[in-house]
Amino acid sequence: MSAPTPVTDATFQAEVLDADLPVVVDIWATWCGPCKQIAPLLDQLAAEYDGRIKIVKLDADQNPETVVAAGVTSIPTLGFYKNGVRNDILIGAHPKPAIAEKMEALLA
Repeated sequence: MSAPTPVTDATFQAEVLDADLPVVVDIWATWCGPCKQIAPLLDQLAAEYDGRIKIVKLDADQNPETVVAAGVTSIPTLGFYKNGVRNDILIGAHPKPAIAEKMEALLA
């Protein structure tokens, strides 16, 4: 069973932009209530999409370079990347089906 992988400013290029699989980036913070709300959903989705889509977590407070570069102004923010390009974004807490719909679009 796969779980979301932590990434940092230093590992973002290799783990996300250069990844062979599509990637969902969860930009979160320890103090963020909605971030905690969607964390179990992302754990479930990481298991369900294991081997097809990689889910990673980026702590916004610890990795400001990536947050600024991605233009993130609110968390949680989910970025949907394929071939090194962000194709879509979800801001705020969303139900599992809405997140899964965006993930399916990455696979299309």
